Amino acid sequence: MTGQLPFPRHYARTQRFTLGAPRDFAIAPDGTRVTFLRSRTGTDRSQQLWVLDLADGREFTAADPHAILAGADEQLPAQERARRERSREGSAGIVGYAVDGAVELAAFALSGRLFVSELRAGTTRELPAAGPVVDPRPAPDGRHVAYVANGALRVVAADGAGDGVAGADRALAEPDGPDVTWGLAEFIAAEEMDRHRGFWWSPESDRILAARVDEAPVTRWWISDPAHPDRKPAQVAYPVAGSRNAHVTLTLFGLDGTRTEVGWDTGRYPYLARVHWSAAGPPLLLVQARDQRDQRYLTVDTRTGATTTVHEDEDETWVEPFPGAPAWTPDGRLVRIADEGGVRKLFVGDRPLTGAPLHVRAVLDIGADDVLFSASGPDVHDIGVYRAWFRGSGDQGGWERVGERPYPTVSSAVRGGAVTVLSQASLERPGAQVEVVRLDPDGGEKVLAAIGSYAERPGLTARPRLVLAGEREIPCAVLLPEGYTEGDGPLPVLLDPYGGPHGQRVVAAHNAHLTSQWFADQGFAVIVADGRGTPGRSPAWEKAVSRRIGEIALDDQVHALHALAGSFPLDLDRVAIRGWSFGGYLAGLAALRRPDVFHAAVVGAPVTDLRLYDTHYQERYLGHPDEEPAVYAANSLITDEGLSGAVEPHRPMLIVHGLADDNVVVAHSLRLSSALLAAGRPHEVLPLSGVTHMASQEQVAENLLLLQVDFLKRALGMV
Repeated sequence: MTGQLPFPRHYARTQRFTLGAPRDFAIAPDGTRVTFLRSRTGTDRSQQLWVLDLADGREFTAADPHAILAGADEQLPAQERARRERSREGSAGIVGYAVDGAVELAAFALSGRLFVSELRAGTTRELPAAGPVVDPRPAPDGRHVAYVANGALRVVAADGAGDGVAGADRALAEPDGPDVTWGLAEFIAAEEMDRHRGFWWSPESDRILAARVDEAPVTRWWISDPAHPDRKPAQVAYPVAGSRNAHVTLTLFGLDGTRTEVGWDTGRYPYLARVHWSAAGPPLLLVQARDQRDQRYLTVDTRTGATTTVHEDEDETWVEPFPGAPAWTPDGRLVRIADEGGVRKLFVGDRPLTGAPLHVRAVLDIGADDVLFSASGPDVHDIGVYRAWFRGSGDQGGWERVGERPYPTVSSAVRGGAVTVLSQASLERPGAQVEVVRLDPDGGEKVLAAIGSYAERPGLTARPRLVLAGEREIPCAVLLPEGYTEGDGPLPVLLDPYGGPHGQRVVAAHNAHLTSQWFADQGFAVIVADGRGTPGRSPAWEKAVSRRIGEIALDDQVHALHALAGSFPLDLDRVAIRGWSFGGYLAGLAALRRPDVFHAAVVGAPVTDLRLYDTHYQERYLGHPDEEPAVYAANSLITDEGLSGAVEPHRPMLIVHGLADDNVVVAHSLRLSSALLAAGRPHEVLPLSGVTHMASQEQVAENLLLLQVDFLKRALGMV
């Protein structure tokens, strides 16, 4: 039985126990139904489209990929594979869908084909479309569906027949060059700005605002598969730090054939970070300067395409784009998130709706009187859903938490009209509890239904102790082996961080600590530390790493380790560190720069030469490499003085990297290995054939855990 599988295999087969859990909710504005994705079992990778009828509490399947494809394997177009890699999507089937304004019609793509589901009836049909179809989206009125195919933005009538205005299927915009696409997010937007869309319907359903992306200026890299020398390398446009980005512009297309160019100073503000278009106001853009110290909120005149600045943010370190913002209130006021007085606040117009101790993270929904948002509370690991009023009975100020529990949670929500889907994970139980609630106008809520999960339960229980370490009060999770008692003596230590921007690991969610607990059960005291640079605490905490990202991140790991040694059974003569991506970079830093503290490192998919990572990320934290080359040299692994043999002793290092990684390319690990070899430093390299930055293949994910434990035990003398 699956429940009896060893943890590494179980964890891999269930995709970290996420398969079978409901996700991606949409709510009908009349409050009658909720749509969502969920696979049939906790080991089925294929997501289905479900509908919950709130009137009778009945769940039914609106679209089943198994039936639609008649059991055939899904064939993904290259652009869809890239979209999934950017969003770290490892499942299959209907991994995304879009709905019309009434949540009557849903559109999705399977194997490059276009399908729509009538959500009341629970029926699905295919529309004639020029494939391969990517990112289909119905108009708000449900009469048309727009999508991208071969870089062209196309529209098709939802009934498949056409209405005399826009025929059954036609192109609104076609590429005017080999490097041009319409309606897709470029690499940098999807990977670093969390913008995965490239076109937006007008509220009246008669026009589409679409991004034109020209990748001709972008550096070309080649990703090869050494295990298959008969295959040609794949060409990717990679905007490496200091180089030119894709040129992104916007155009308004009418279904009647009209076309209006949207203009702003793309030279000064080349990054298109956000686009919002609702019935409450004109299209709203958030554009950023290349150095990310300045961003502007622009409105678009839909008659002329001219833009007007309605607000501007400036910061001497960097500005930040946030999920769900900017947007409009129903009466046309600007909703944004900004840092003021050392606190990240929610604003409506010029008025802050929140203050300390809340640290606002995202706008979730904007109602007639209030804003629904997520925020960290007084405890950084406690991430809640809140609402704040900007008019009406709640106008006297303050905010309230939605779904209050007597214990900390990691919560998220989707709202439609008066109905909200609230998802809450905690340390109390595996997975997340998903409830459909009705929010009262003046506060409080009523539970209407629960949405069940088919996710499997882990075979182990995570038991993290969440503490603040040292004078810096670094948030940490400490995990000890099951059954450990004080008489067992000190334990070898494994630091298990991400430790960098956009990656909070110390959270009040059981499943977030499963891998760390498994490592602990192999005989380690495991420490997960969220030092400066990680999100959720304060703007100053996040921005402390500017120009010193490696130094600060590593110093906080050491600080946390030494601070915890007085309270936990830590053997400081046997300390290892493991990590992936930024965590891999941090593990490499630890082994090279602090061999007095760390005795072994697993370095997974690390960024080693910081000049080889992308523009938006690296230039935010390190500046432009041509202007600040010393900053890049000081923070890179392959320029580290430890490689010359000046820092002793040499510590065992296992370097792991996917050869198909197009985000952190394998050149990073190869250059590190070459530099280590030139310096006479022994190390091991584990190349993963056909694996990207996600490493989601079941056998790979399972055996990576086992091989890491074997290496760590050998390196620390535990065997």
